[in-house]
Amino acid sequence: MKINVEVECTPEEARRFMGLPDLTPLHEKYVGNLLESMDGTVKPEMIEAVMRSWAPMGEAGMTFWRQLFDGATKPKS
Repeated sequence: MKINVEVECTPEEARRFMGLPDLTPLHEKYVGNLLESMDGTVKPEMIEAVMRSWAPMGEAGMTFWRQLFDGATKPKS
């Protein structure tokens, strides 16, 4: 026997139904810090420390993020 159930809802409704926390304020703050870093307001070392504490990804992951930020902050010629 095979039963298919389709649920039509927004991501917000699904999050609430599953009891997951609303991380929108955290996400907005994180993105804001990244944008400030790219504008030169925040030092890259500070962002690196935050990322290490939030998501311990190992050295390979940190190298990826460092290269990503370096590429985003270099002036275009």
